[in-house]
Amino acid sequence: MEALLGPVVVLAAYLLGSISFAVVVSRAMGLADPRSYGSGNPGATNVLRTGRRGAALLTLLGDSLKGVVAVLVARWLGVAESMVVFAALAAFVGHVFPVFHGFKGGKGVATAAGVLLALDPWLGGPTLLTWLLIAFFFRYSSLAALVAAVFAPLWQLFLHGPGLSVLAVAVMSALLIARHRGNIVKLMKGTESRIGGGSRSAPGPDQR
Repeated sequence: MEALLGPVVVLAAYLLGSISFAVVVSRAMGLADPRSYGSGNPGATNVLRTGRRGAALLTLLGDSLKGVVAVLVARWLGVAESMVVFAALAAFVGHVFPVFHGFKGGKGVATAAGVLLALDPWLGGPTLLTWLLIAFFFRYSSLAALVAAVFAPLWQLFLHGPGLSVLAVAVMSALLIARHRGNIVKLMKGTESRIGGGSRSAPGPDQR
């Protein structure tokens, strides 16, 4: 039974990660499916385009907390640390490729933040600070996410040296960067939206 616990925890983490809170919250609050407007990304930033800050905040908290819960529950159950790392990665992969939503998920920024903070606050803290500094000075959420993704495995390598956790963080960073390829093109063209730049509200369910 103990040999099976680790894989079960990893599978459960993936299923938890597959819950898209952007979709769930939008349905619960009678909003349009976030995949049907704006960037089409089921994440807090796109939900904010509806003008419903509460919905965006709930999405952000939900997507972050599922990463935290996946790691903390794995540790609480006493599985090997390697399985904790795999559970962390599984929660992130679940968000990006959710089985409940046709494997079409979000970009993973909030879930990655939750995962990193739960794995090691000394890793999550500097990574989050990197995001905040870039976002503050350059006003691009996507650029902040990309820079933080580049630095996250470097922080982990500096803190703990080479190992499985560094590889897992590097995989998450690579996936996050890949999910931002459209944003990278816009950044290079100078057409990427800035934080606080404003956008038109998304349509309601009866306007789609």
